This record gives sequence, C-alpha cells and structure tokens, in this order.
Amino acid sequence: MATTEIVTIQRRRKYHWPEAQLNFWLFIMIVSSAVILGVFAYLTAIQNTLKLGIPWILPYMITTSALAILFIIVLLGLISQRQLLPGIVVLGSFILFVLFLTGLIETSIQLYGPSGAVNSYCGSRPNTQVIDSIQTAVYLANNSICTDWRAAFAFEIVATVFLLWMMVMAYQVNRDDFD
Repeated sequence: MATTEIVTIQRRRKYHWPEAQLNFWLFIMIVSSAVILGVFAYLTAIQNTLKLGIPWILPYMITTSALAILFIIVLLGLISQRQLLPGIVVLGSFILFVLFLTGLIETSIQLYGPSGAVNSYCGSRPNTQVIDSIQTAVYLANNSICTDWRAAFAFEIVATVFLLWMMVMAYQVNRDDFD
C-alpha cells in the first residue's frame, strides 16, 4: 500500500511599516503620554495637599496615559522581534483613541466649562500696588496650575490625533497600500 503524504507550505506574511513615520509616532506618543501622566499626577498631589476632592478626570487620565505607555512598550517589543501586526496596532490604537477622546472632552469641560471652570481663575493678578510675597506665591501657583491644565489639554489633542493617524497607517500597512 502506498501512503500519501500531504505537505502544507505556510508562508508568513511580512508587513512593511514606514520606519520614519512609525518612529515619529512612537516618539510623539511617548512624550504626550508622559506629559499627561506627569501633569495629572502633579495636579492630584496638589489636590491631596490642599485636602480637596479629586475630580475623576485626574486618576482617569493617569491610568489612560499609563496604558498608552504600556502599549508603546509592547509595540517596541513587537517591533524588535519583527512581529508588529496591523491588527494589534489598530485594536490598541482604537481603545486608546476612545479613552483619550473621553479624557479630552472632560478636560475641556473642566478647563473651559460653564461655571467654576479652571480657566476662569487663570490670569487673575494681585490687586494692590504693593505686592507681598504671599500674594506673589499665590499668583505663581495659580499660574502654574493653569499652565499645567492647558498643557495637558494640548497634549491630549495631540495624542488623540496621533492615535487616529496610527489607525489609518496600520490600515494602509495591512493593505500594502503605503507609498
């Protein structure tokens, strides 16, 4: 009796990622996530020092930016092994996009919202001609907090746009449609 042997050849598909754009994206996302993490951790420390309640956006954005940094570390590991799949990138980027977009909306409400918004306290200067050291310290602390909120808002916009860009880029890589 003759035996029949079936041999299957499995070809592994290679995805060609544009190196310059991928490195630029990784750099911008690391910077954005680190700045957002640092700013909201600092604002949480200020709230704790003043024994004030902590708005939900502070721990939310700390967690979201930490997840983004973890996602970037995973991507770097996959890149080093040449196993970066577009599906993983699209899924992770979409999840982070939704998280950052939610944080962006709430940050804009906290910063520019109707009443009691952070921005309404920004720019207030001491009233008197003679400015003592306590008024100056209060003004500088207030100015620092306002600047931190604005920086976090700006970097959330950057992160959200770059996550959308990464989803488009991963789709193009999947289709071998990248020029």
